Amino acid sequence: MSRIKIFALGGLGENGKNMYCVDVDNKIFILDAGLKYPTHELFGVDSIIPDFSYLEKNKSRIIGLFLSHGHEDHIGAVPKLLKAINIPIFASYFTLAILKDAITDQGLDLIDYKFITVSSRKTLTFDNIKVDFYRVTHSIPESQGIAITTMDGIIVYAPDFTFDQNVTGVYKTDFEKLSYIAGQKVLALLVESLGAERIGYTHSTEALDYTLNQTFYHSKGRIIVSAFSTDLVRIQKIIDIALKYERKIAIIGRKTQRTVDIAVNLDYLKIPKDSLKSLRFIDDKNKNELKDAVVLVTGDRHEPFYMLQRMVKKQDKLIHINKDDTIILMTPPIPGTEKIAARTLDILYRYDTNVVKINKAILPPSHAGSEDIKLLINILNPKYIIPVIGEYRHQYAMNHLCIQHGYSEDTVFVLDNGTVLQLDEGKVVNTKERIKSGDILVDGILDGDLHDAVLRDRELLSQDGVLLIIANIEAREKRVITSPEIVSRGFIYMKENEELIKEVEAIFYKVSDKILKNKYIDWKVYRQMLKDDISKYLYQVTKRRPIIIPVLIDTQTNK
Repeated sequence: MSRIKIFALGGLGENGKNMYCVDVDNKIFILDAGLKYPTHELFGVDSIIPDFSYLEKNKSRIIGLFLSHGHEDHIGAVPKLLKAINIPIFASYFTLAILKDAITDQGLDLIDYKFITVSSRKTLTFDNIKVDFYRVTHSIPESQGIAITTMDGIIVYAPDFTFDQNVTGVYKTDFEKLSYIAGQKVLALLVESLGAERIGYTHSTEALDYTLNQTFYHSKGRIIVSAFSTDLVRIQKIIDIALKYERKIAIIGRKTQRTVDIAVNLDYLKIPKDSLKSLRFIDDKNKNELKDAVVLVTGDRHEPFYMLQRMVKKQDKLIHINKDDTIILMTPPIPGTEKIAARTLDILYRYDTNVVKINKAILPPSHAGSEDIKLLINILNPKYIIPVIGEYRHQYAMNHLCIQHGYSEDTVFVLDNGTVLQLDEGKVVNTKERIKSGDILVDGILDGDLHDAVLRDRELLSQDGVLLIIANIEAREKRVITSPEIVSRGFIYMKENEELIKEVEAIFYKVSDKILKNKYIDWKVYRQMLKDDISKYLYQVTKRRPIIIPVLIDTQTNK
């Protein structure tokens, strides 16, 4: 019999940052390592990843990282994790291709790491523990569920899936392997919760197909379509319809171009080479106004919206939207993009463009609805259910769904990140153990993590502005050579606040007199005293705290 611990370092009570761990008799299996995108108040933060300090301390017990699919909320933290812990990575061929591109982009050398390609035909064995995979239907090829077989039963991780029956090839659910897993004793099911509030099965693409075909049929000029870069199913649909109407295809978006190139090279995305159109920069001779073209504007989160805004304002280097163009919006707002999505729509209408906004209701969901979840539960018949992947309201909806479906409250566990669910000999043991978890804020410019002080400065900069004090100091003679130059950005209007500026100058000279009397000039103390004294005065007068930046130039050093 086994002692099993199940916990999350991310992905519970939030949208993204998915990272789940299954500890079987001191062997740790990591399921996914994703990122989430920041809300608007996290200034300059590019992404948020899990705090995996617990894994660093227990790296000798880690068997490997097992990835479900290639979306960033499931693999986006892998490069950062690999910098901390060099562990084997198990994933499908396509997921590894996407991951390797991201790892290379982060400046890491692929030769330093171990990648193992897996599929539903392969079973991995680690002593008395086995790991199997089964293909699921999602918006990106070769998405997989993961099953860990222990002495007490199977633990199934079921992220991001639907039971859409209208897909083919690498998007089809592997019911044969799923049935094989279901034929064993399923101890626990970790099932995605994002769509638990949505009633019914995942609907088909018929309504979307009709809308797109009607739009293409009636459009006489260029068609510009916005899409998210990782939604290869919808990108393929646009390509297929474009080919049907004998249109050329141009794809814009650096990251998407790389993803598309990988998908085309691996034959997961079908685009005839003679149908692809390369766009040159707009100049006096070239306007890229190709009436038979379909332009795919793609990217992550906010990128398609920013690109459309630039195009309609005629600031883009490749496309200038005009009144003859038709714009199809296939990028419904996701958390964090609601404002820019609304702003983009407003700008498009203001410039009198022909906009076709695809209603979210007719876009086939990429996450299981209530009936899909019930179907999976009926197939697997797990003893315990753990809602994962979603905010608390999604987990709550999943809990309610399971209880309605006949499960008791002591068999469904709504956990928080870091909370440990322990099972001894196949039964839940109540413990109060918690694993350290949290957020690591990542700035794309920095290799390290962002600290609270940096974010606080950025927040002040956005709200209260900045005040620079620039002065030349003759260090050898211990004197200020010229009057300080004071520059305000986002704080005050200089001409209307002459008295305040004079007082700041007086504080500067007062501090300078104190510092320059010393035998040696401590430049760090000099700057800090200026910051403290000027900040204190400004808050008393204005009730605002701008960032104070003293720029002290030692003229002796610069001679």
